[in-house]
Amino acid sequence: MRIALLLSALAAPIVALAETPMTAAEFEAYVAGRTLTFIDRGVPYGVEEYLPGRRVRWAYIGDQCRDGYWYDAGDQICFVYENNPEPQCWIFTRAAGRLGAKFMGDDDGRQLYEAAQSDEPLICPGPDVGV
Repeated sequence: MRIALLLSALAAPIVALAETPMTAAEFEAYVAGRTLTFIDRGVPYGVEEYLPGRRVRWAYIGDQCRDGYWYDAGDQICFVYENNPEPQCWIFTRAAGRLGAKFMGDDDGRQLYEAAQSDEPLICPGPDVGV
């Protein structure tokens, strides 16, 4: 029984991306007012706060925050950040109560998964903070 549960848990990310892509309205309803933490292959990857008006605040784990916005382009949700004007587009799905996201760019086909969510804002210490 434990082995079956473990296999089921390991297969969940694969199933998540096999689901139908979320519409912009579904995505917005799910993320609005939340801060989500994403993992990549089981490793913490980054955190994004979803603000009113389709604005976002993103930070890779241990890095500075970047403000931006998102928009829909067909089945994709695209993000533009202040430090990079090139859109970063993803296909989002939802399964087992969490988001899955597949990057639609030229890299290695990155797939992220929601690991946690909060109603608290993203903490953004500025650069050059410390002694």
